[in-house]
Amino acid sequence: MNRLPPLAALAIVATLACGAAAAYQGQELAGQARITLARARAIALEARPGAITDQELEKEAGGSGLRYSFDIKSAGRAYEVGVDAKTGKVLENAAEGSKPD
Repeated sequence: MNRLPPLAALAIVATLACGAAAAYQGQELAGQARITLARARAIALEARPGAITDQELEKEAGGSGLRYSFDIKSAGRAYEVGVDAKTGKVLENAAEGSKPD
């Protein structure tokens, strides 16, 4: 069996660990966004302070049609905050219902 040199193996592990933390659903659409994920996170947290528990980039009606969607835990409740991926405008900031999407 072929083995990787130790430094190459370490580089692969580090890349996978960093990639897993930075990965999000819809990441393949990022090239169409004008707003970065980091900026969209900051906008969402400004609109609804709390802890982001989930994030995705999706095509959805409203605004430019491309939005970042964040689930944010705030004061014991779950909220969904949508940020337009092209303009940075907050499109949604509402408590999650009993059947979150």
